[in-house]
Amino acid sequence: MTRSRVAAAVVALSLVGLAGCSAGESVDVDGGGSTAGSGGILVAAIGGEPDQLDPHRTSAYHSFQVLENVYDTLVEPDADLTMGPALATSWTTSDDQLTWTFTLREGVKFSDGSPLTAEDVVYSYDRIVDEKLNAAYKFETVESVAAPDPGTVVVTLSAPTPNLLANLGGFKGVAIVKKANVDSGEITTRPIGTGPFAVASYTSGDSIKLVRNEHYWAGTPKLDGVTFTFVSDPTVALQNLRGGEVQWTDNLPPQQVPQLTGSGDLTVSSAASTDYWYLALNQARAPYGNPAVRRAVAFALDREAITKAAKFGQATVNQTAIPSGSNWHYEYAPYRHDVNQARQLLDQAGVSDLTLDLMVTSEYPETVTAAQVIASQLGEVGIDVTIRTLDFAQWLDEQGKGTFDAFMLGWLGNIDPDEFYYAQHRTGGPFNFHKYSNPAVDRLLDQGRTQTDEAARKQTYEQAAKQIVDDASYIYLYNPDVVQGWSKQVTGYQVRTDRAIRFRDVGLAR
Repeated sequence: MTRSRVAAAVVALSLVGLAGCSAGESVDVDGGGSTAGSGGILVAAIGGEPDQLDPHRTSAYHSFQVLENVYDTLVEPDADLTMGPALATSWTTSDDQLTWTFTLREGVKFSDGSPLTAEDVVYSYDRIVDEKLNAAYKFETVESVAAPDPGTVVVTLSAPTPNLLANLGGFKGVAIVKKANVDSGEITTRPIGTGPFAVASYTSGDSIKLVRNEHYWAGTPKLDGVTFTFVSDPTVALQNLRGGEVQWTDNLPPQQVPQLTGSGDLTVSSAASTDYWYLALNQARAPYGNPAVRRAVAFALDREAITKAAKFGQATVNQTAIPSGSNWHYEYAPYRHDVNQARQLLDQAGVSDLTLDLMVTSEYPETVTAAQVIASQLGEVGIDVTIRTLDFAQWLDEQGKGTFDAFMLGWLGNIDPDEFYYAQHRTGGPFNFHKYSNPAVDRLLDQGRTQTDEAARKQTYEQAAKQIVDDASYIYLYNPDVVQGWSKQVTGYQVRTDRAIRFRDVGLAR
């Protein structure tokens, strides 16, 4: 899903803002030491196939599951989602917070053995901005990126940007790529990164095989490689895990998670996530441009029933995007399951005999399950729902063309509040596929991007969130838990609240 998402995407957290760095301050952290490889191929079952492997062009979560192990970013979130060093070991900011200077890690090489330099960082960021790729909105305050020498990157801003570190390292959509790999076109299927593994082969419809990157800057990974298999059916994924065909999966049947957590043959672990799932109505299509109609839908929904059906207790109902464990959470829940209120709003809008085309994807089975409950609930207020189930590639195409009345999906791996709202609800935002537009929200979202006072910034995002919810731009449903399972052979793996799948420190017991 788009980062969504898919994102996709991605939580009991201390969200980052200025984490690790403030005006005039320097941060310096050493890289990890070398670890001898102990061998073995880890087979991981993921719920769907990547649409492609170019990190700057994909917005699919299944792509980022793979790419998390292939690419690096300038900085990256640690287990607590505090931004720390990655390809950059230290950084300073000017007193006016408009110039950030990053010092690159020495001796970093791409998986093909070629050296990483500051010019690769400049190229990667310029590519995102110049070609208006998915993450371009993260660079809106960036005036220039320069490489005064091979080991230094200077980012010049037009305004203070408190979430710059999250923008430059929150997910692999801003990864540092190799120009020759892009120019050859091989980046879509055989990307070359600086991460712990490299893509060895990609068999469409079946699997992607990664091999250990012998040049990895943080030390040789323990695993010889990782094979990602595409298993859309959670029951099959669990069978494969129990049968030893795979050693890890995040595609477990939600109704079986409680009993699996207490079983002795597998390790099943969960954590509150930064994800949110939602229903979006296409405001470019009548009558969904009318906020009264969208609010009627919001009142018609029983979120508890939807969440129970889709997640079997592994989620928390929430009418705003940001989960309750976050410092940025805003407690606001104006909607209740009220059939009479929904009908009254539809009558006031002059709407009757309404039909709704609800688009979901088979690669996220919870959308299919939830859609059935949503259709039943909307039927109670006279809305006839047709559920259209597509594979994810088709789903993305239909979303991009705007050929839907409504869709359900989620955003994964969010860190800063800007990631929860800006791209989705700013007029003309890159993921505003439902065509929402409110000048008051635009002003608030623009303001929040440059506020350095955290208390003032929190208030700004609360005002924006309230208006977004009142307008039913998205009809928020729930924040799911991250639930993953793995074989007892697997060592060194940890579930992350941002849903990043990192196998660089993982081993297989013999």
